[in-house]
Amino acid sequence: MPDGNDSITVKVIPGIGAVDAAAWDACAGAENPFLSHAFLGALEDSGSCRAATGWQPQHLVLESPEGGVWGAVPLYLKSHSYGEYVFDHAWANAYERAGGSYYPKLQAAVPFTPVTGPRLLVHPEAPAGVAPALISALEQIGLRHAVSSIHVTFPTESDWNRFGEAGWLQRIGQQYHWENRGYGSFDDFLGELNSRKRKSIRKERREVAETGVKIHTLTGPDLRQEHWDVFYKFYMDTSDRKWGSAYLNRKFFRQLGETMADRVVLILVEDDGDWVAGALNLLGGDTLYGRNWGCLATYKHLHFEACYYRAIDFAIERGLKRVEAGAQGQHKIQRGYLPTPTYSAHWIRDPGLRAAIADYLRRERPAVENEIAILMQDSPFRQENGCG
Repeated sequence: MPDGNDSITVKVIPGIGAVDAAAWDACAGAENPFLSHAFLGALEDSGSCRAATGWQPQHLVLESPEGGVWGAVPLYLKSHSYGEYVFDHAWANAYERAGGSYYPKLQAAVPFTPVTGPRLLVHPEAPAGVAPALISALEQIGLRHAVSSIHVTFPTESDWNRFGEAGWLQRIGQQYHWENRGYGSFDDFLGELNSRKRKSIRKERREVAETGVKIHTLTGPDLRQEHWDVFYKFYMDTSDRKWGSAYLNRKFFRQLGETMADRVVLILVEDDGDWVAGALNLLGGDTLYGRNWGCLATYKHLHFEACYYRAIDFAIERGLKRVEAGAQGQHKIQRGYLPTPTYSAHWIRDPGLRAAIADYLRRERPAVENEIAILMQDSPFRQENGCG
């Protein structure tokens, strides 16, 4: 608990709209747009996050004695395991076969996106002990509501270590991130690659340019509702082909454009006057987060250009430290996006299930670490693999 004898109040809030936006954002900070009151509010106001979709908001808020907010956790009651990207379906199936009820469970996360960032949101002027108090409150809520488990996905490493110190099970995964090593231009970045990968990227960019498509980078006041209309079409096309159902609806994108246009970087591709493809990114304090992509026709290398190379261009121009391209896709490595560890923490109520999962995680971790090491051997950077 926070230092001193001051009383604190822990509340479970069934909607982000019931929390003062400035108070929430003071805890979340300005670095990560996905944790902002506006972004989480767009998910809820649009109906993308609600009980009917299996993502029922149950945000944890820790109030100071004066009624201010010292800390918070973005939290959801889940009736399934979709939209999380840290997969526990096998755990759920095993527990159900043993006669247990895995759902509902609690999820501390940003819904529908594997974005990294803090999950213990602590006001910078809060007294010591708020982060442990949030973890303790999560456990008490889990016991009170008899959920099978609580899962904290894609936290920062420091948050992950705090959960580990509190006795939670720890898991690692991996994503692909691009790091800005002080580049002044895209050519500076290419100069650090081995010659074969450098030539390959130049060829890909040249072949896209030769198709005659026009690629627009839109942010802030340049974004209009017509842009969101066409991007939603791309998003739905990709969702229909890859997942069969879309997590996000048109209202979400409309609200995103109305409330967070300055944090949106939308790459749209035009061919002969028609919009044909798009990639959605969100801008953080020092990071560009690549999220969604869609294309209505086939263009060789266009996905790499719109999603990866234009993101690098933007990051270099703005002096950003990194681009997060999300999970999956070893093809990202040869384009400069290297495997990077990600983290999750898990509280399991049933001792038998906890023991089984703990054993699984002990065996899984060396395999994940070994996979990252093997993938790093394919790094295109000269200083990593010794190629000229």
